[in-house]
Amino acid sequence: MKISTKGRYALRLMLDLALNNTGEYIKIKNIAERQEISEKYLEQIVTALSKANYVKSVRGAQGGYKLAKSPEEYTVGMILRLTEGSLSPVACVEDCSECNRTDNCVTIEVWRRLDDAINNVVDNITLADLVEWHMQKISNNFII
Repeated sequence: MKISTKGRYALRLMLDLALNNTGEYIKIKNIAERQEISEKYLEQIVTALSKANYVKSVRGAQGGYKLAKSPEEYTVGMILRLTEGSLSPVACVEDCSECNRTDNCVTIEVWRRLDDAINNVVDNITLADLVEWHMQKISNNFII
């Protein structure tokens, strides 16, 4: 499994909104500059996040985006599944009916364990955790 730029950038966009959460709407241009990501690409990603009600948006000169909920309410898994779809390493983990080898397959156990491990990680890390890790990383960089 490989996470695409869309999934990685969606996570960075959500983290940026969480880190700059003042209650004000944040312009996509500002996020694009901070994250060094194309504004047009971020617009596509934020549209999907907005449709899923992960972010609120306001149009116009004072418009922009902000999180619809608190950072504690978003998991990495939620964000990645929205942008990537399934995170399963192989299709048969989700739907064994597609495979005629299911009854005799030994490797399915490998794929199930890998799927469980992936889900355990992404579903137990919140946006708030990422904010905390970011702040720790910044404070560690300023130690003399």
